[in-house]
This record gives sequence, structure tokens and C-alpha cells, in this order.
Amino acid sequence: MSKDHFEFRHFIVRQDRCAMKVGTDGTLLGAWAEMAVGEGRVLDIGTGTGLIALMMAQRYPACRVKAIDIDPEACLQAARNVEESPFADRIEVILADVADFTAEERFDAIVSNPPYFQASLECPDSQRTTARHTSSLSYASLISSAFRLLKDDGRFSLIIPDDCLSSLMAEIHLAGFFVSRHWSVRTTPEKPPKRHLIEIIKHPVDEISINDCVLQISSGERSPWYRELTRDFYIR
Repeated sequence: MSKDHFEFRHFIVRQDRCAMKVGTDGTLLGAWAEMAVGEGRVLDIGTGTGLIALMMAQRYPACRVKAIDIDPEACLQAARNVEESPFADRIEVILADVADFTAEERFDAIVSNPPYFQASLECPDSQRTTARHTSSLSYASLISSAFRLLKDDGRFSLIIPDDCLSSLMAEIHLAGFFVSRHWSVRTTPEKPPKRHLIEIIKHPVDEISINDCVLQISSGERSPWYRELTRDFYIR
């Protein structure tokens, strides 16, 4: 990886124009999110570099992806990354606020690595603030928009830091969603969960899939779970 780009097995993510660079959260979500219908429609909310959209397109070769962001620079970056990828004919990058976004059909899967610094001081860099703070996209707006745009049998997958979990869960229940998968992710076995992978749907489930995962083993190497999850993406 260089500062300006990150090379995956089947595509390169350029990130010189984006406030938020390629990171563990986006890679985790792109490898973990599921859709029940492989040839269906995917919406990536807050696409940034386009990483998650590209990962979903790779994993589901028959799907079509719309990737939206409110930051013009991010959209230009994502559009270039898509254009240079093998999936250019199946991903459309759109400059849009999800609260105002409409589509001709609802989506089979929605994915989002949303802004998360709810209570922290905002960064003086306005582009970075937009990417990282819920002042630009509240959880209430994100969840209600996803409910409007998701098919009745669709799945909405997102990744959230541990200290934002309770706020997110409150909005999930208020909107009428139900949690179907909740996987907590620890950096190492001895540390508490740092982030959570959450899948929500529009109907209750008999049993929620709950898992406690670890990114690294004690030696600092990727855990068997993380290595297997990302084996089609990381070069090494």
C-alpha cells in the first residue's frame, strides 16, 4: 500500500482525493455483507473511495451497484476507481444525499460504513468532517432512508464502533428494523470489541446470528477468521 493507493487482488483503490482512506472497517464490511439474491441491486451509502461497492461487485458477479456520496471529490475518486476496475459496467457512482435519493426500484442489499464521531470535536478539514461525523448524516436519517430504499426481503449491513452501538440500535428499533446478524470484532483476543458488524432486515428472525471475532492473533498476524474472510481481496 502507498499513501495514494491501495492494491487489492482484482482492483486498485486510489485515495488521494478522499478524506477517509482504505481501512479495516470498509474491508471488513465489504467482505462480510450478504445479499440473498446474487443478481440483485446493491446500494452503497457514503461510498468514499468506492471500496465497498467494488468488493460487492467482485463477490456478486451478477449484481448491479449504485454508490452514492455527498462529497463531490469522493465521487470523482470512486468513479475513477470504478472505471479502472473489471466491474465498471455494473457500478454507477452518484453524487447524492441519501435523505433525498430515490431509485426506480428498491434494493436487495444496502451497505454503509457511516460517519461515527457523534460527540467528538469536529475536524477543521470540512471534507474529513463530512466523512467522519454524524452531523453530515445522522443515524436516524441513515436508518430511515435505508428502510425506505430497501426491499421487504432485503438486507442492510453496516459497521459501527463499539461506543456508537447503543445509539444505532435505538434508531434500528424505532425505524422498524430487526437485527438478523451481529458480529462483534476484537482487534486481539484479550481486548474488548472495538467494532460491530450489523445486518438488519424488515422482519423478525427466529434466531439472531451472533459471533465474537478477532482480527489478529497474539503474534500480530491476521487471525484465521480474518484471513479467510478477506482471502479474495488482500494480496498478502
